[in-house]
Amino acid sequence: MSSPLPLDGRVALVTGASRRSAIGAAVVRRLVADGAAVVVHAWEPADGDRVDAGGAEQLVEELRAEGGRLVHVSADLAEPDAPARLVAHAVEAFGRLDVLVANHARSARQSLEELTAAEVDLTYAVNTRATLLLVQAFARERDTGRGGRVVLFTSGQYHGVMPDELPYIASKAALRELTPTLAAHLAGRGITVNCVNPGPNDTGHHDAAAWAWVAERNPGGRASTPQDAARLVGWLVSDEADWVTGQVIASDGGWSTLGA
Repeated sequence: MSSPLPLDGRVALVTGASRRSAIGAAVVRRLVADGAAVVVHAWEPADGDRVDAGGAEQLVEELRAEGGRLVHVSADLAEPDAPARLVAHAVEAFGRLDVLVANHARSARQSLEELTAAEVDLTYAVNTRATLLLVQAFARERDTGRGGRVVLFTSGQYHGVMPDELPYIASKAALRELTPTLAAHLAGRGITVNCVNPGPNDTGHHDAAAWAWVAERNPGGRASTPQDAARLVGWLVSDEADWVTGQVIASDGGWSTLGA
C-alpha cells in the first residue's frame, strides 16, 4: 500500500533554518509533516542576537521526538566549498537528495551612500553564489534521476523600491532572474526550479506597529506568515507541481498587486 504522505521516501535539504519562528523552520516542519527526511542547515552567527535559544538543533530534536528523520548541519555559506559539502552531507546521511530549498539569506542594510565593496561581495557570496553552487551540486547528484525539486527565495524588490537594502535586493534580484534559465537547463533531467517571494513576512524582525501598517494596506488583510510560504513550498516540491517550473510565485495575500 502506498503512503498517504506526499513526500514519503524523499530527502530534502533546507538552508537557513536557525530561527524556529522564521520561514526556514516552517518549511522544515511542513516537509517533515509531508513525510520527507530533512537536512536542516543553519549558520547561527549570521543571526546575531536574533538567534533562538537552541537554534536549529532544538528544532531537529523536537521533530525527531515526533518521529521525524532529520539531521542538523552548521555551515557558513560564505565559504566557497560549503554548498558542495552540504549536498554531500545529505547524501551521506540519507543516501539520496530529492529536494533543495535555498531559503538562506544575508540581509544587509546599506543605502547607496553607505555602500561598501566588502558588503556587496559578502552578500552576493551568501545569497547568490552559494545558491548557484547549491543548485550545481544538487543537479550533479541527481544527474541520473528524475523528480528533483529546487525552490529558491527572492524578495519583493521587483514590486517596489528598497533603497536602504541595496546589497540584499541586488543579490535577491539575481536569483529571480536566474530561475527561468536554471529551469530550462535542468528540465531535461526532470528537475523543476521555481522561486518564492514570501511577501512582507512576520518573522520577528519588526514591531507590531509595522505589521499593522502592512495589514491595513494588504488586500489579504494581514502580513504574510512563515507558514504561508511553507505551504507553497510543500506544494512546489510535491508530485502535483511536476509541470510547474521556471516560475516566480508570490505568497503575499495580494501585496504584490499594489506595486508596493
